[in-house]
Amino acid sequence: MNGKVFLVGAGPGDPDLLTVKAVKLIQSAEVVLHDDLVSPEILEFVPFTAHVRNVGKRCGRKSVQQQEINALLIAFASFGVNVVRLKGGDPSIFGRGGEEMDALRKAGVDFEVVPGVTSALASAAAAQVSLTHRNKSSALILLSSHPASPEQAVAWPAYVASGATLAVYMPGFNYGETAASLIDAGLKPTTPCAIVSRVSSPQQQIHRTTVADLPAAPLLPAPTLLLVGEVLAEETVIPNAHAGAPDTLVASLIDTAAVPRVLFADDVIPRDLEWRQ
Repeated sequence: MNGKVFLVGAGPGDPDLLTVKAVKLIQSAEVVLHDDLVSPEILEFVPFTAHVRNVGKRCGRKSVQQQEINALLIAFASFGVNVVRLKGGDPSIFGRGGEEMDALRKAGVDFEVVPGVTSALASAAAAQVSLTHRNKSSALILLSSHPASPEQAVAWPAYVASGATLAVYMPGFNYGETAASLIDAGLKPTTPCAIVSRVSSPQQQIHRTTVADLPAAPLLPAPTLLLVGEVLAEETVIPNAHAGAPDTLVASLIDTAAVPRVLFADDVIPRDLEWRQ
């Protein structure tokens, strides 16, 4: 009887960003095949009795071929064991999860996909921006600057024309070429962008710049992700005069017909409510 394969999203690296289901599956796994970018902290959840293999693929290093990974998944499942294929980020986004699903379907192997936090969402959280801010962008495009086929060009004109926020996975270090492609496609040179390096890890770095100045950006350690769009523009922050007052509940209500004012909780919340610390 065949076992089952679980394609589990390991998120961007911080174990606190794993789903509860992911943790349970990792802790009960009999076989774990993991990407190179899965953090050591996450691998600590794997039981010592499990068979563990690093099947990661990294640029510039000798790596396991995708066909071999597919064969391992099918082989281990045929032994009747449950296999956790631990993939960085989300299994459905730029992780060749689709190829593994196709191989498992063809082999008749039962499988389940467990989503994870993809790096675009983790990077937006780290940069404290909304990728679909309703006043700036109504769409988000996840793309790779490295198409599977060398003959396949990145559709920069279509992406720019959409007005969507762009999350560029695996942007590489040729920022000059990327900036030129974006500007040639019609994007304003002043459009803000940010390079996020090793998101959610202790080594996380964020470099904010504009498309025009992107060629001068530092070469931050991989993995990196490039966010591009007006959502990256930093808003002017108006200090709250009562922010330092201890144990004060403030409801900020903006009256557009009058001078902006701050109403305290006692003015807008019934006094008979039971407040519990």
